[in-house]
Amino acid sequence: MKTLKARENLEREEFGKRLGYSASTIASFEQGRRIPSPRTIDRADDALRAEGLLRLWKEQVERAQYPTFFQGMAALEKEALELLVYDTLVINGLLQTEEYMRALLAMRRPPLDPETIEQRVDARLARQAIFERRPAPLLSFVMDEALLRHRYGGAAVMRGQLEHALLIGQMRNVEIQVMPTDCEDNAGVNGPFTVVTRRDGKKFVYSETYSTSALETDPEQTAFAAAHYGIIRSQALSPRESTKFIEGLLGSL
Repeated sequence: MKTLKARENLEREEFGKRLGYSASTIASFEQGRRIPSPRTIDRADDALRAEGLLRLWKEQVERAQYPTFFQGMAALEKEALELLVYDTLVINGLLQTEEYMRALLAMRRPPLDPETIEQRVDARLARQAIFERRPAPLLSFVMDEALLRHRYGGAAVMRGQLEHALLIGQMRNVEIQVMPTDCEDNAGVNGPFTVVTRRDGKKFVYSETYSTSALETDPEQTAFAAAHYGIIRSQALSPRESTKFIEGLLGSL
């Protein structure tokens, strides 16, 4: 990018204006301190008359946006025919607003530097292109009531997050369910996990613990995890009940 910019006799400030970024952000891209999003790479390729040279690197650069432990899962999301997601700690990244993302990342310890935060925000927002994919994948989210009550970032941030969840939940290929805290049975007590079914029918189970992850590929285990998720889904509030529940929480903020 830097070499092509020099070929076009563009200063960072002028190039940044064409892409919608500051000169300092362009410097971060050039020095590898911040990773450009796929959309930014496309725009840079056009602005620099690179004729596809920058686009050739888009897949590798996109993968590098994510923490190492999440790169495999990020790639699977792009190939998913179906995603079954159970969360107990925070709202899933696919459903997060930018403000909620920033609130979570600001709470990390040890603290993340500003450029890493920007990189993580860009990467999470890029993942949300899954909602625009055609044909649309089937997406199911079950989340514990408690994570909807945590006011991470403040009441205004949480209000926006709940409104966003309700909006996404209206999509025909998306179901959002809440596991209430007063339920007497919850098969999800072992923690959060995601079941991914790829277009070729192969299933994977993804789970995270402290800065590490596991991606299970054994057919027996993945089939069990899908059945396990079905039990969790049956114990949670229905999508319609969950919508009313989230609307109630929104009204209390």
